[in-house]
Amino acid sequence: MNEHLTHDPAKGAVAIHHPQPLDLYTPGPAMPVDPYGERQPVVWVPDAYGRMVPMPKHLAPTPVLPTEPRDLTPLPLLDPIAQRFMGAGLGGGALAAGVGYGVGEMVSAAAGISGGALVWVAVIVLALRAPARALGGTGSTVNIRKAVIKRNRFYS
Repeated sequence: MNEHLTHDPAKGAVAIHHPQPLDLYTPGPAMPVDPYGERQPVVWVPDAYGRMVPMPKHLAPTPVLPTEPRDLTPLPLLDPIAQRFMGAGLGGGALAAGVGYGVGEMVSAAAGISGGALVWVAVIVLALRAPARALGGTGSTVNIRKAVIKRNRFYS
């Protein structure tokens, strides 16, 4: 038996040490071997970190199909159908509809203005109308002279 006795004065007891066996690297039980004919096909796919990892083919995701090429021929600057409508005289209604749409946008913007915004507009208008010397700038100086002439006439 390979036991070591150690005495710990702090605990006042004797501890028995059992060392581990030295044959740590003994081979374990053999892994079962797959015959070559029973293996399933394996494909290599990228994982989340970009590394290629093996995966059984029946569990692999479907491949991404390439997209069809787009038609990149330049389109005409103005729509030919719109040009025909304008030539036939139907464009006036579209112009009036566009003007009506713009007026509607301005009315909705005016309806949405708040009281605080109106106060700020009033402050800006008053600041622009204030004289230059009130704003600290150099303005014209006006001198007012009042002349008082007193004449005493006795026996007039």
